[in-house]
Amino acid sequence: MEFDDYESLPSGSIGVHMTAGALAGVMEHSLMFPIDSVKTRMQSLAPSPEAAYRSIREGLVKMVSSEGLLRPMGGINAVILGAGPAHAFYFSAYEGIKSTFGSSNSFQNHIVNAGAGCGATLFHDAVMVPADVIKQRMQMYNSPYSSCFDCLRKLYRSEGVKAFYRSFTTQMVMNLPFHAVHIVTYEKIQSVMNPERVYNPKAHMVSGAVAGAVAAALTTPLDMCKTVLNTQETSALVQLQQSRVIGIVGALRTIYLMNGFPGFFKGIHARILYQMPGTAISWSVYELFKHHMMNPNKNESPLPRWDNDLIKDSVIRDNANDGDSASKSHSDGDIDGKGLVQERFITLGTTTNKTVERLRTLHMPTLTANCTAADDIWLGK
Repeated sequence: MEFDDYESLPSGSIGVHMTAGALAGVMEHSLMFPIDSVKTRMQSLAPSPEAAYRSIREGLVKMVSSEGLLRPMGGINAVILGAGPAHAFYFSAYEGIKSTFGSSNSFQNHIVNAGAGCGATLFHDAVMVPADVIKQRMQMYNSPYSSCFDCLRKLYRSEGVKAFYRSFTTQMVMNLPFHAVHIVTYEKIQSVMNPERVYNPKAHMVSGAVAGAVAAALTTPLDMCKTVLNTQETSALVQLQQSRVIGIVGALRTIYLMNGFPGFFKGIHARILYQMPGTAISWSVYELFKHHMMNPNKNESPLPRWDNDLIKDSVIRDNANDGDSASKSHSDGDIDGKGLVQERFITLGTTTNKTVERLRTLHMPTLTANCTAADDIWLGK
């Protein structure tokens, strides 16, 4: 596929970007959700002894053995409902900004890609932040909520709408650099592994994984702040004798008082392990569906030509391959591999008593002279 066709879709393809983005988001979050659940618990400031995990494997084993097989999936409904529209907005905004302000200059393109990632984040977080609040409340150990809807209802009754956007500023502060680094890294690795910018599953997967790992590692402290604001961990609040953690400054202070400087990097291994396959899946699925939705008929067999039966029965003879045809613009020819139209020279084959009638049913002006000649030949006989 040509670069311009694949990498720069027309604005009318926004539906392709949104659909592919929604599918990518749902796949990413659904497949990696158990690891995300362990990461949330590992970021707890004052974990219960039963929920103190030293590794992702230990966390998953303890969750399943003590709380049930489906416990690592608690809160996934909120993510599925949020990830679809959030990623649809994200990828469509990203593609739109990139195609509008893209440049042939490499440095300018890095700036545009970073800006596209930041701009797309605004749309993404507006939808995803409330879903993250519900998800992380459900993921906590001994969560008091029986379902995502129960969590939504109780949070709204006890804390109002602000509870769902308490971490919005912090998440924006985290996600803007995250997606700027993520996009720039992804595009840079793509330029090395896939310079032609064609559909290349291996390149998309590797680029996505590396980009996710780099961005995740650099923004872990801000992710800790987001978790603290979303969960409002009761045991930590009791120890600090405060009713709420408010704002990014309050989150930073709470983390430092509870766990010191190392507290800002709690769960970093789980976060990287979550983001690497997560972003690899997201980009791979997005590029896959984008590729296939742009070429819905690429695997279909070509339609049979109108003259196959006539050539087979020797009624006419196709001289296109006889060496005397030329490639030029002609409305009666076939399009060749270079986008030109190949003029075809068709002559009569062995005439029979049905030749003239079969030719006349084609209603082709270019064969009128040949039909006349056929009449003369037949009548002459």
